[in-house]
Amino acid sequence: MPSFDTRVPAVLVRLDRNPFHHGTLGAVRSLGRAGIEVHAVVEGAHSPVGRSRYLRQAHLRPAHTADLTGIPATGAAADPAPASVRRLLLSIADRLPAPAVLIAMDDLSAIAVDRLQPELTGRYLLPEQPSGLPERVADKAELAGICRELGLPHPRTVIPDGAAEAAAAAWSLGLPVVAKWSRPWLLPEGSGLRSTRVVRSPQEARALYGRSDEAGSRLLLQEFLPHGPDRDWFFHGYSGPGPGPGRTRLLGAAGRKDRAWPVGAGLTAVGRWLPNPAVERLAGELVAALGYRGILDLDFRREAATGAYHLLDFNPRPGAQFRLFTDRSGTDVVRALHLDLTGRGLPVQEAVHGRAFVVENYAALSFLSSVRTGRRDVGGASSRPRRRPRPRSTETAWWALDDPLPACAMALAWGLHLVRRCGRLLRRALPVRRDDGTGRRPRIPSVRQRWRGQDPSGRPPAPARRPTR
Repeated sequence: MPSFDTRVPAVLVRLDRNPFHHGTLGAVRSLGRAGIEVHAVVEGAHSPVGRSRYLRQAHLRPAHTADLTGIPATGAAADPAPASVRRLLLSIADRLPAPAVLIAMDDLSAIAVDRLQPELTGRYLLPEQPSGLPERVADKAELAGICRELGLPHPRTVIPDGAAEAAAAAWSLGLPVVAKWSRPWLLPEGSGLRSTRVVRSPQEARALYGRSDEAGSRLLLQEFLPHGPDRDWFFHGYSGPGPGPGRTRLLGAAGRKDRAWPVGAGLTAVGRWLPNPAVERLAGELVAALGYRGILDLDFRREAATGAYHLLDFNPRPGAQFRLFTDRSGTDVVRALHLDLTGRGLPVQEAVHGRAFVVENYAALSFLSSVRTGRRDVGGASSRPRRRPRPRSTETAWWALDDPLPACAMALAWGLHLVRRCGRLLRRALPVRRDDGTGRRPRIPSVRQRWRGQDPSGRPPAPARRPTR
């Protein structure tokens, strides 16, 4: 294992509300096991991450959602680096013995840290990043423009200026199409809007465009690239200074998404570290052209007809499954960042091809869905299971023998989440009870009563009146 400067603490920042973000737990364990003092900004007091033995202290994110997303009551987009986040980060820095390495764990945090960089410099250790670059690459519309400029494969994309144009674009791209909001971190909580969804009709595209003001950003319609076996890949890396002035050194690797949740279009439930020179080359060209510094997570999908790997997303922070790429020396992208910013230098990466990463809760859902639909994996191919070589090592996202409490807390929270969701579905399925004027809600008739035409009291229905002419 490389030699770490354990005098320098680390602060992880995550501003979204997802209590099941296993990437934050992975970063806490990775740095904590190296003897580094770890602090984390989390979504609530009962976060499973807060149960980790490797976390020195959990700090609650600012409570007001509007302050975090930067969307005032009118729905217009504002600054995603509000005063509440500024005060929180500066207050944490004041209580630490030395400037800490600051690591953003979600897109909103990465953008907020970038905007606050002039005030955080000297209080935290940060990569020398071109100003505004994290927000630019995280914006789906900006990313499409970057790919056009650099000649990188990217799905055909249309940014409609009206509802009619959105419907026409859906036809021209070929249904179904993928609809994305360019700045998903601005989506208001509780709106039901998702960052990405599949649109199957022009009417659906028209209706979705009508919610642009509510979403706070532009709607993109993209060509749908079918998923299938061996088509979904990702690249995780850390870009640091290279041997010469203005040059970069990229430490990273490619992995294949074997299972996803939701199936075919969701996050990685089971991933595997495999060599892919084409993906690694594209990642290196993109990072060098942009001058990007820091941790990055790229998503690719291979087009079956041409074999080209299309860049789908550029996340300026660690991917949730970054622990998949832990090499033989124990180095991952989070540790590489700490080593670089503390002057220890980047080690030579020793690949562990075949290593697997499993997210227990999402892998279970993906497996149950594949059993129900007859689909084998993320590719959705219906066939007999193939025999796969056993991975050289496997890491689980939640369970760890030396740190079991987060997994127990997650299992409890996950169970309560499923119960609440089933309750909502049950309430939607039940008929609505109406007040009959007596101040009491009538009983819902049973199936036998409905079949006999009786009311809930068991009496036969009153004869129907003859219509008057």
